[in-house]
Amino acid sequence: MRTIALISLFLLAGSSEAANDFVLVAHSGAGDYSNATPQTIEARRDGMVKAIRAGYAILARGGTSMDAVEATIRVMEDSGLYDAGRGAYYTKDGVPEMDAAIMDGRTLQAGSVASVKHIANPIHLARLVMEKTPHIMLVADGAEEFAKSQGIELVSPYYFYNEREWQRYQGARSDALKRKQAGAGHGTVGAVALDAAGNLAAGTSTGGTVLKMPGRVGDSPIIGAGTYANNDSCAISGTGTGEYFMRDTVASDICARVRYLHVTLEQAANDVVMKELVEQHGDGGVIALDRQGHVATPFNTTGMMNGVVSSNGKIKMSGWGKAADPVIVPAQ
Repeated sequence: MRTIALISLFLLAGSSEAANDFVLVAHSGAGDYSNATPQTIEARRDGMVKAIRAGYAILARGGTSMDAVEATIRVMEDSGLYDAGRGAYYTKDGVPEMDAAIMDGRTLQAGSVASVKHIANPIHLARLVMEKTPHIMLVADGAEEFAKSQGIELVSPYYFYNEREWQRYQGARSDALKRKQAGAGHGTVGAVALDAAGNLAAGTSTGGTVLKMPGRVGDSPIIGAGTYANNDSCAISGTGTGEYFMRDTVASDICARVRYLHVTLEQAANDVVMKELVEQHGDGGVIALDRQGHVATPFNTTGMMNGVVSSNGKIKMSGWGKAADPVIVPAQ
């Protein structure tokens, strides 16, 4: 009996330790990194480390994957370094329009917003849509009216003024430069997380493509295209040319392959991003995470900066070039 009791205690201790494991993965956009300066890469990497640390702090104290995903993305939206929030790209009219989505893998509840112009943190508004309305998506003026009803102060478009993006916008207005810059943009941000309770979540936030038509909406706020989470399979945040991700419902397709074909997360993500998207000339990448803590980060562009942190307290940063050596930094 004593032997059985000791074995039982050992098993319980082991299961308790496993339950404390968590993982968070973030990205800051797939695209052409070939001309990015070392200073730009360093600034973007430092910004991501700060964001990942915010999410890690939540998970390390037993917080939820939803809270960690939102916190991580909010830091990147606020930074002005990426195509999200304060750094969002300009439309043809010269005014940023932003999209975002968040999804809870435990309940399959989701919220998203699109074409908002006066919201500092679209990812937070997306979560409020999920939690405070019977809907999944609100757009444009309707989303902003809802934001006001929730006590969110609308900001002036000047809040989003960004000299770097203004210069990109001016240059893209020239046909010659626009052709040269095609596909050069990168900066959509996203995060996926697995918390200590075993629940997945995913979120994505973006300003879309350079010089897009006003009212254009990409894959980021479309559940199943650029954002998806389901505890039965995986959590995905995508980045790239959204039209391809919407046609192929990339995020949900990867998770469906894991769930129904019983292939590994890495194989499912690679088959979709590195084969099917490439065959269609679609550019981009995904960060993917399953409930066992497996991570996949395939991209078919020259780069997709991403970072991974787990309960070991180390952030692994990579993806600013196919041959870039990873950088390991502490999570605290």
